[in-house]
Amino acid sequence: MSAHITSPAFKDNAKAALADPNLRKAMAIIAGPMAGRRVESASELPEFEALRDEAVKIKNHTLAHMDIYLERFEAAATARGAHVHWCRTPREARETVLALCRSRNARTVTKGKSMVTEEIGLNAFLEQHSIQPVETDLGEYIIQLAHEPPSHIIGPALHKTREQVAELFEEHHPDYAPNGIKPGPRSTEPQTLVSEARAVLRERYFQADVGITGANFLVAENGATMIVTNEGNGDLTQSLPKMHIVVTSIEKVIPTLEDVSTILRVLARSATGQEMSVYTTVSCGPKRPDDADGPEEMHIVLLDNGRSEMLGGELQELMRCIRCGACMNNCPVYQSVGGHAYGWVYPGPIGAALDPHLIGLEAAQHLPNASTFCGKCQEVCPMRIPLPKIMRHWREQAHDKRITPPMQRWGIEAWAWLAQRPALYRLATRIGMTALRAVAGSKGRLRSLPLADGWTAQRDFPAPQPGGSFMAQWKSGRRR
Repeated sequence: MSAHITSPAFKDNAKAALADPNLRKAMAIIAGPMAGRRVESASELPEFEALRDEAVKIKNHTLAHMDIYLERFEAAATARGAHVHWCRTPREARETVLALCRSRNARTVTKGKSMVTEEIGLNAFLEQHSIQPVETDLGEYIIQLAHEPPSHIIGPALHKTREQVAELFEEHHPDYAPNGIKPGPRSTEPQTLVSEARAVLRERYFQADVGITGANFLVAENGATMIVTNEGNGDLTQSLPKMHIVVTSIEKVIPTLEDVSTILRVLARSATGQEMSVYTTVSCGPKRPDDADGPEEMHIVLLDNGRSEMLGGELQELMRCIRCGACMNNCPVYQSVGGHAYGWVYPGPIGAALDPHLIGLEAAQHLPNASTFCGKCQEVCPMRIPLPKIMRHWREQAHDKRITPPMQRWGIEAWAWLAQRPALYRLATRIGMTALRAVAGSKGRLRSLPLADGWTAQRDFPAPQPGGSFMAQWKSGRRR
């Protein structure tokens, strides 16, 4: 019962997304402001590129010795009174969390934002067992009301307009009455909507029997878990209930707090353009006798779910990901279709590279092709993950395993055969260019073209211009 998968319908999902005017309006914030703030924030830090290089070194070192650091983390966390649970599969992780909640007779659970809990389908599972999860991150709370999955790693509800959020609050908060006065039509002002969500959620914190959070980092040297937020909801989620459960994955381990501080300096700048997120919370075990507050129990659920299989192979570099969302904020495909089109938990370029491993290449075969290969995702990734290279790897795998449609395979094989015969290739391109120019005529473009309907369905196809191919012009010395 991991998250519902609609990735096989990516093409249909994308068409529906392109025709959604509300999505077009909401996604405008991605195409401009978020990407722009990253550029401004990075330019204000002269050592930003050097910090990226150092962060990559830290993660590479950790991945090369991950078994050692995970064992060190477990020993340190246990020494501080926490309990570490190792889970190979989403099912094991769900069952572990359920057993812990039942040990407290939990009926209500508050949750901080966690992509791993989305990955294992935790909310639906708890609801099936009569436990009500309440998302406390504003974006996660909005999509919970809408019964939708997140569309972005750090901005789960970025696909929603303010008007849509106001309508959701009108439907789900019928008794909301600030200062004892029921409002008229819901305001669409962001601060008013935030205040309403805060007022409604505040009581939920005190009602919760268990608090569940994710973790941005696991610190091996002292057994601490760390969350990075802008709302403070994570602090309330983990400190007010009697039990705190951390649900995260094994690649989040980092050797030392000093190493974490290096990565934090590139995380917020890459994600939201901030110098630092508002809250960086370090949790070191359950409440101690002298502590004024905190949980009586702390449990850390570590999920593998195929991650250990990525070590030492083509996909290891994906494990450097710190879930900042920069690749999505700068991806022209994501900006056009949003996150839901990708059909699973991790959207955008990181999803196109990671999802085929986690849910299977047959289910995710379209995702590695949902890229222009412009390279912007790799350029902005703070951990320098070669996302285009990994997407190309999946394209090759899909071809070799004969997962792609026969016509596509035959086309690629025909092109490969021709490309290995330069003289024949040049002759074929000359004939093709001449034919296309003749068909296009004076218009210089074609409204339709066999085998190219994916292009011509949305735009005309430009006919080749006189002057020969790029190689011919280069050979003749025409290089401008």
